[in-house]
Amino acid sequence: MAQSYDVIIIGAGPGGYIAAIRAAQLGLKTAIVEREHLAGICSNWGCIPTKALLRSAEVMHLASHAKDYGLTVDAVKPDLKAIVARSRGIAERMNGGVGMLMKKNKVDVIWGEAKLTKPNEIVVSKSSKKPMEPQAPQPKNALGEGTYSAKHIIVATGARPRALPGIEPDGKLIWTYFEAMVPDAMPKSLVVMGSGAIGIEFASFYRTMGVDVTVVELMPQIMPVEDAEISKFAQKRLEKQGLKFILEAKVTKVDKAANAVTAHVEKKDGSVEKITADRLISAVGVQCNSENLGLEAIGVKLDRGAIAIDGYCRTNVPGVYAIGDVAGPPMLAHKAEHEAVICVEKIAGLDVHPLDKTLVPGCTYCNPQVASVGLTEAKAKEAGHDIRVGRFPFVANGKAVALGEDQGLVKTVFDKKTGQLLGAHMVGAEVTELIQGFVVAMNLETTEEELMHTIFPHPTLSEMMKESVLDAYGRALNM
Repeated sequence: MAQSYDVIIIGAGPGGYIAAIRAAQLGLKTAIVEREHLAGICSNWGCIPTKALLRSAEVMHLASHAKDYGLTVDAVKPDLKAIVARSRGIAERMNGGVGMLMKKNKVDVIWGEAKLTKPNEIVVSKSSKKPMEPQAPQPKNALGEGTYSAKHIIVATGARPRALPGIEPDGKLIWTYFEAMVPDAMPKSLVVMGSGAIGIEFASFYRTMGVDVTVVELMPQIMPVEDAEISKFAQKRLEKQGLKFILEAKVTKVDKAANAVTAHVEKKDGSVEKITADRLISAVGVQCNSENLGLEAIGVKLDRGAIAIDGYCRTNVPGVYAIGDVAGPPMLAHKAEHEAVICVEKIAGLDVHPLDKTLVPGCTYCNPQVASVGLTEAKAKEAGHDIRVGRFPFVANGKAVALGEDQGLVKTVFDKKTGQLLGAHMVGAEVTELIQGFVVAMNLETTEEELMHTIFPHPTLSEMMKESVLDAYGRALNM
């Protein structure tokens, strides 16, 4: 007889393990299946270890500009082996932390690869996934191969790097973010395909480390989902650091040599530029891990590879749910975590609200950082809003000047009739920490009047948020 649970989650990434914890908190007998590593891509090969790399780059950047702060520092050189080791150590620490949380919350860990055979049953077999190195240890006392049943099964299998035909990553010359995180040696030159968050973060990291970096982007602007004004500002700052961009272009072919690649870059006018570099990073998006799960056999509907869900993460098959990247964009860890809570609380019969995707913030941790929530200026106009736009530059903020970080911009978009904050967009130091203030405001349906009457501490970078609101209504005080 199959071992039975109230809830089984397939995938132990940020969505999966949060779903398991919340289910256990609500008294549901819970198990989670993982084929490779607890904490998923985010903590092992994504969000967290990349931020560790970028922190090393930030410290190196500051040390290289020590004289700007009245300090004398000897020549600063990157120790690639130590940088990578620090990043991997942090990933291992996060992995172990999730294992501890599973034990603390009495969630059974099933080690292997799951496949749905019925809407309420899975078969777990030995994983066919070859783990990336270094491999985190398998959780102690984990269950293994066999048949398991549950009233509710949540699919949280995430996504993986998308490969373009003919330009498939090979692990040596053409990298995904996996290889880019653990290079054997620092390349002297690099081509990055794609200027989304992943592409720009790696481009920023490697450029700070002294690598000659060229970014190729299909769209007319870098970071295409961001507000055009913010994107343009970020591009100028990145170019000042030495990054090169080729927009409205695509890599159509890659020639490989023994230890180099030549990218054929086709531009908007049809001309082709050949760029030779040591390595190429493919950062052209991700695709959902929805294959080989038995979904089609039990009738679960897919939408362009993603599992189709309603506002409560329910699929068209009763008892089967999906959360996170495998359920489609925005493919962000915090969106997955929020969906996890919504899904489990709905299963438990609690009164919950569907996810409002317009309130999901986005952050890019390049230098300068970029963060946003809600509608861009262009999208607000497209939606028919009569808008007011406020802007406030970092150069007019005392804390930014004192920090030596006076290049940045805070931009707010309001509905002129109602005063509703429709979107907020930021570029500059620490904006990935500041954006949550606007997220909270939007979630509470705060108006411009309430924001204007909110007291922000001085001196802080956050004062620019209020000044941007004031500027939208012609009342900026420090500009």
